[in-house]
Amino acid sequence: MRKFSAVVTGLGLTVLLSACGGGSGLNRARPDEFAVARQAPLVVPPDYALVPPRPGAARPQDNNPNVLALDALFGGTAARSATEASVLQDAGGDSITPGVRSEVGDPKTVVVDKGSTTRDIVAAPEGDGQNATTRTPK
Repeated sequence: MRKFSAVVTGLGLTVLLSACGGGSGLNRARPDEFAVARQAPLVVPPDYALVPPRPGAARPQDNNPNVLALDALFGGTAARSATEASVLQDAGGDSITPGVRSEVGDPKTVVVDKGSTTRDIVAAPEGDGQNATTRTPK
């Protein structure tokens, strides 16, 4: 009896699902979302004095990655805002040389060695200090 009721239930569900695919189900009339937007017509550019590219010449839209990186790191030639200029002026920015970041890694730069304690403090993991321990120097 149990097998018979499972078969009848399965056949009933099959009949019900097949009725869903009829004329009133998924095949209703609806707008085509791809037919709604119009494509812009092709337009000839107004500048007819375009010069064809020279063979082997660099493309003007291609930027050198090294130049882009230097512009991102050192600011490039972008003008500073009024707020940034005033903050730099208050901080003594007029006395800073433009290539100061390049001079930091120079071997002639004078560096003060503050010892391993400062390096350990800077490299310490973040936390509230509850698990901090001390060690005695050897």
